[in-house]
This record gives sequence, C-alpha cells and structure tokens, in this order.
Amino acid sequence: MRITLLVVGKTTDPRLQSLIEDYQQRLKHYIPFEFVVVPDIKNAKTLSQEQLKSAEGQAILSFLTPAMDVMLLDEHGREFRSIEYADFLQKKMGSGRDLTLVIGGAYGFSKEVYNRANGKISLSQMTFSHQMIRLMAIEQIYRAMTILRGEPYHHE
Repeated sequence: MRITLLVVGKTTDPRLQSLIEDYQQRLKHYIPFEFVVVPDIKNAKTLSQEQLKSAEGQAILSFLTPAMDVMLLDEHGREFRSIEYADFLQKKMGSGRDLTLVIGGAYGFSKEVYNRANGKISLSQMTFSHQMIRLMAIEQIYRAMTILRGEPYHHE
C-alpha cells in the first residue's frame, strides 16, 4: 500500500516546503509515500470561486484511479486523536488499497470531487491555510507510523 498526499498548487513558503520535505524523507522508512502537486490553475484570478473549484476538481480527478481509497481533508470530516488516526491508517493499510489524502485549494472541493471521495477527515475544527495543512497532514501521517511501531515520537 502507498499513501499519497495530493495537494493543489505548489507550497509557496520555503520554510514550510523545507519541513514538508523533511517529513517526506522520514516517511520513506515506514511506508511508500508520495507528495503530488496538482499545478495551479492558470488565470485563476479571472475565475469565480465555483469555476476555480471546478477546474481544480478536474485536475484532481485526472490523477485519481478507481482503485484508490480517496479521503478529503475537509472541515466537515471526521476528527481523530493521533492514536485513533494511527488505527485508522492501519486499517486502511490492511485493505491493500492505495490511500490518497487530498488537500484542495483555498475554496475547497468541487461537487465532483466530493462525489468521488470515500470519506473526509478534519485535522481540526480551527481554520488553517491550505499551505499550512500540508505540513500538518504529513506530520500526522509520520506520527501515526511511529505510533504503530511503538516508537517514542508520540507521548501520551
């Protein structure tokens, strides 16, 4: 099984990008992991929010395959404690399907992406930038892997 974190647009803050790359390297010791960037939509400023979500949605859907288990990072998704999230990922790994976690653009997801998803996860009830959520999502995947291995990264 592979875990993919699919994001819309490049990470613009070099400090965040550096931390994301650090966690990518750490994850290689635990599980096949891929960080995929769907390119920003050209002329996005000329589009309405719905048009932008639709264009981003088509780009997201073009990456996804029917065999993928797709979970959207969404404010209305299920929240987990870190240990619960580790158990959730372990069950997903046991299914044998590749897991793709998707972080949308600034305005969220199109209806088509919601329809394709197998579920939704929320990292917090608070609002964070979609750039910051990338780091938080990858760190939580790493934390889950260390929990599953009984390593001391996570303290209760």
